[in-house]
Amino acid sequence: MNLASIIDEHAPDATALIFNNRATTYGELRDQVDRCRGGLQALGVESGDRVALVCSNGVHFVVVYLAALGLGAVTVPLNPGSPAPELQHEIAVVHAKVVVVERASAVTWAGVDRASVPSVEFVVTTDPAASHPATANPASAADFVPFEQLTSSEPVPCVDVTPDHLAVLIFTSGTAGAPRAAMLSHGNLSSNIEQGLSANGHMCADDVIYGVLPLFHIFGLNVVLGLALRVGATVVLVQRFDPATAAQSIHDRGVTVIPGAPPLWAAFAHFDGLAADTFSTVRLALSGASRLPVTVAETMMDRFGVEIREGYGLTEASPIVTTSTGAPVRFGSVGRALSGVEVRLVGSGGDDALVGDVGEVWVKGDNVFAGYLDDPEATAAVFSDDGWLKTGDMATADDDGYLYLVDRVKDLIIVSGFNVYPAEVEEMLITHPEVAEVAVIGVAHPHTGEAVKAYVVVQPGSELDEETLIDFSMDHLARYKCPSKVIFVESLPRNASGKLVRRSLDDALRIGLSSPT
Repeated sequence: MNLASIIDEHAPDATALIFNNRATTYGELRDQVDRCRGGLQALGVESGDRVALVCSNGVHFVVVYLAALGLGAVTVPLNPGSPAPELQHEIAVVHAKVVVVERASAVTWAGVDRASVPSVEFVVTTDPAASHPATANPASAADFVPFEQLTSSEPVPCVDVTPDHLAVLIFTSGTAGAPRAAMLSHGNLSSNIEQGLSANGHMCADDVIYGVLPLFHIFGLNVVLGLALRVGATVVLVQRFDPATAAQSIHDRGVTVIPGAPPLWAAFAHFDGLAADTFSTVRLALSGASRLPVTVAETMMDRFGVEIREGYGLTEASPIVTTSTGAPVRFGSVGRALSGVEVRLVGSGGDDALVGDVGEVWVKGDNVFAGYLDDPEATAAVFSDDGWLKTGDMATADDDGYLYLVDRVKDLIIVSGFNVYPAEVEEMLITHPEVAEVAVIGVAHPHTGEAVKAYVVVQPGSELDEETLIDFSMDHLARYKCPSKVIFVESLPRNASGKLVRRSLDDALRIGLSSPT
């Protein structure tokens, strides 16, 4: 087997990718991948070597990703928007042999200290004329290889690997601590693709998929790209999201599937300029990466007739665990476990939680990762003695097996001995008509142990004040759940997938509209 073979059986004239208004057929893609594979092999890339991708959504990413997998090498997708020190650290951690840098990231790459990444033997640049860094480091100029050199090489076929052969090292989102490199095998990724296809109404060859989710994130990599290439669909690769431009592209391309994170759907829901038939070609709207506010889902249904199907997953599960695809949508639920994926909700005492009670989500299946690179302690911490992945996410379930996420274990706030889940408070505050976004955290308190603090982004033109919003919360929640402090800010810190990064919330004060007292 080899994950890269997912493109092999499709009609050569079928469109695989659309990028910068240019279509790439499956026949063209196979040829580019085979030749790139030969180019990487000529650079000395072998099975197990690490190839880092500092690329945004585009054909370059897809070609190198599949080419490296086909050699048995390990791809390492990295955020091209990361600062040089972060890229330097991540490349050093994985011991990358080859780094592929796109034009937009050339300036950032020039800030990387090559002496700190001694494993790197070659840097592949997608635009040598515009971004050749020889002037910054003339001594290393010979290490730079134009991308065209790879794709003009003699083609090399895929090699067979075992299911447990390492395919991808992908850094976790770091929402609850420092990011770690999760080890995902060919079997993990392939299994989750097949598990995803087991749901009724999944992607098919006739679909045109809006690919704005970043490919360096597991949602974009294996749900958007992996599933689409597996069925022979078309992916419209998009590097930046703008709701007006997106709406036009969706209409012009006849997009049928939109996978997105909640901020994408919120942007559409609150964009007054969109016509009611904007999404008339869309048959499948997916949301993941974080909880979708019920108000956003309701607005998309009421304004556009779009029924958003929410799912749940995590990097360590490759990523899909549950989905609402192929089942009746229940607002607020992330659906039911995929076929081939086992899910338990485990209470604080270690027993399975009763229906309706909160428990930690535990997962088991062929999609579950092998562990974190060179970190046996962290790996052991996320697995139970009998092999269940402990996700750290809290949820409840109903009688039909639908999951309702509550919050992260580490985000739980304990006020005077009572549990407060930030998501519950956030969902209440977002119902205020003048609140656009909200995030809640716990802060130390001398009398109650912890207290609730809310960071709020208001709607344009709003004059909402702290006292009014706290009074509003007291009309809807028990007093101990209500925020004792509200900070108004211009934006909330989110990672590339749109997930809120709670540990960075204090940084929001530096861009806030008001300061704490």
